[in-house]
Amino acid sequence: MSLQGKTALVTGSTSGIGLAIADALARQGADVMLNGFGDHRSAQAQLAAHGRRVSYHGADMSKPGEIADLIEQTVSTFGGIDILVNNAGIQHVAPIEEFPVEKWDAIIAINLSSAFHTTRLALPHMRAGRWGRIVNVASVHGLVGSVQKSAYVAAKHGIVGLTKVVALETADQPITCNAICPGFVLTPLVQEQVAMRAAALSVDDEQAKRALLQEKQPSGEFVAPEQLAGLVVFLCSEAAAQVRGAAWNMDGGWTAQ
Repeated sequence: MSLQGKTALVTGSTSGIGLAIADALARQGADVMLNGFGDHRSAQAQLAAHGRRVSYHGADMSKPGEIADLIEQTVSTFGGIDILVNNAGIQHVAPIEEFPVEKWDAIIAINLSSAFHTTRLALPHMRAGRWGRIVNVASVHGLVGSVQKSAYVAAKHGIVGLTKVVALETADQPITCNAICPGFVLTPLVQEQVAMRAAALSVDDEQAKRALLQEKQPSGEFVAPEQLAGLVVFLCSEAAAQVRGAAWNMDGGWTAQ
């Protein structure tokens, strides 16, 4: 397929899942606005190697004013916005009665509210262009719960609900909104959980990884960022034009149990 002539904004895209998604979209011909707190120069060089226009905006996704500037700069730089991938996210793990209030507020702001702000600001441009794709990176935790992840689970369930509403509100136009729900991907967020488990069980890193996967993910393998990127590319294709409001799990069998 080709996304030639399309412009994509991927939040949280200077590393990990977001960078893999941005790279896949650029490979298909899209110009890309990157965002995040990682090494944006390296990420820009990686995407530019595909012959696409690439830019970067360092918006803090917890701040609506900076999000508005991110959308404005994307449109002014590329002339529009066709694809929005809401990927930015943070995590904190603690029992609910010990969960820091400031961590709750930050997780809800970045993992949920930021997608509301980007969507409400990007949709008018998609409607004007009579084409659009919104992909929200939710999580298996948008479908099921886990202990000590109250804010993350609440935010990701919220993302799935937001996805359905936006899909319904755009159902009569060639604009789709869907969520992808990864299981364990070996991102820095998951590596922190691996390290905590290794310390708690007095085992090495590889043993901790196996224990984590065995507990939740029947395949015994991590989901690869490139696999998620391939799913995003599919959801941006014409083959997925009638996939609307889906919460598409890629979780090694986690939610099949």
